[in-house]
Amino acid sequence: MLEGVGLLVVIVIVSIIGLWFLFYIIPVGLWFQAVLTGTRVSLLQLVFMRWRRVPPAIIVNAMIAAKKAGIVISSDQLEAHFLAGGHIQNVVNALISADKANIPLDFNMATAIDLAGRNVFEAVTMSVNPKVIDTPPVTAVAKDGIQLIAKARVTVRANIKQLVGGAGEDTILARVGEGIVTSIGSAESHKSVLENPDSISKVVLTRGLDSGTAFEILSIDIADVDIGKNIGAELQMDQAEADKNIAQAKAEERRAMAVAEEQEMKAKAQEARAKVIEAEAQIPMAMADAFRAGNLGIMDYYKMRNIQSDTEMRESISKPPEKKPPGGSGKKS
Repeated sequence: MLEGVGLLVVIVIVSIIGLWFLFYIIPVGLWFQAVLTGTRVSLLQLVFMRWRRVPPAIIVNAMIAAKKAGIVISSDQLEAHFLAGGHIQNVVNALISADKANIPLDFNMATAIDLAGRNVFEAVTMSVNPKVIDTPPVTAVAKDGIQLIAKARVTVRANIKQLVGGAGEDTILARVGEGIVTSIGSAESHKSVLENPDSISKVVLTRGLDSGTAFEILSIDIADVDIGKNIGAELQMDQAEADKNIAQAKAEERRAMAVAEEQEMKAKAQEARAKVIEAEAQIPMAMADAFRAGNLGIMDYYKMRNIQSDTEMRESISKPPEKKPPGGSGKKS
């Protein structure tokens, strides 16, 4: 009897597992749900989806949502997009939103946008509800040398036709920043920019910055303009400092040349004195030779000595007297 009960339990368990496996392979519930909503899909197609490792629930739910929105999409199209790595739900939601908003978007374009790595549903939402992008602070210098720091708000709308291959938000921000720098840089004075900040927006909008991007620029609003540094004055100060350093370097060069020339002249003077001393040293020898040769007598020698003594006396008389230090001669009595 126990063996019969155990066999019965095994049969029940096997039956439950078999039924579960059968209903897993053949999702009757999904098929019935599709039938109730008027979506054409057969049980055989659902079984083949299992074998192709495609979740039938994703495909059926997407087909039901599209059917209710009046959009005809076949299960083969959805399976192909899923196997290609696409996001089925985003594509279907995007098609429904675009249809309700009268935006031209077909299944092929939606799948191409999705496979390109962009969120197609977010792009359609941005086409209906434009997005505001805040630019980082952009620094520019007017012609009068005053630095201005501007912040802008760019209102953009997704361009469905340019989503595949079009540039993104970073390109928009870079182009807007370039336009702001150009606009401020061409202004004669920073005061004119502060008085009319909308002039920046007008100049930037006329440049067609959204060309080749995935967005369409609706407006550019200057949110804030602050005054920065006086770049012109700083440049002039730096130039003046550089000119001063150059002038000092040239003056130092001239001074060094003058010192070198002075030293050279002193050397020449010392050389001349040496020659004079050398010549004076030869006078006694010449006089001795003159005595020996009889060309110079003793009286002539004494006359020359008298003349030298008179010359030394006159020189001592012509010199001014030396000043004595205050407090006497400094000698003790």
